[in-house]
Amino acid sequence: MLKNKTRSLPMMRPALAALALAPLLAPVIVMTTAAPALAQGFGGPGAYPEQSGEGLYKGICQGCHMPDAKGAVGAGAYPALAGNRKLTAKAYPVLVVLRGQKAMPEFGSAFSDAQVANVVNYVRSHFGNGFADTVTPDEVKTLRATLTAR
Repeated sequence: MLKNKTRSLPMMRPALAALALAPLLAPVIVMTTAAPALAQGFGGPGAYPEQSGEGLYKGICQGCHMPDAKGAVGAGAYPALAGNRKLTAKAYPVLVVLRGQKAMPEFGSAFSDAQVANVVNYVRSHFGNGFADTVTPDEVKTLRATLTAR
């Protein structure tokens, strides 16, 4: 280590530098591994092959919202979905998935109405969330049409 009081990452031991950078690089690594799935999905509604809510969450959403859905803060702020009161109104997460919000991209162009309903229902019924009312593909279709009409 340096003897003076100023230390910079390049001059630290490689292992310490790697530990210091790990929290900053984790979102990049996750997004890099999720990128093929994301790129595959943006071919139009239903282009992403996974249909189950769990599969969609694990393949796309957990890259930012984390496997436990508790969110993350780092290069950006990714809100927790676990215990999130905004999920009470079932239309809210549908609209966020369809059109995106802040740093979250829209997935309306990649997901079918059934896929949107499946992933929203999965999030609303897992991670400590216990919302019993479910979203139907027809409800997603109606909300999608409302967004398109604007």
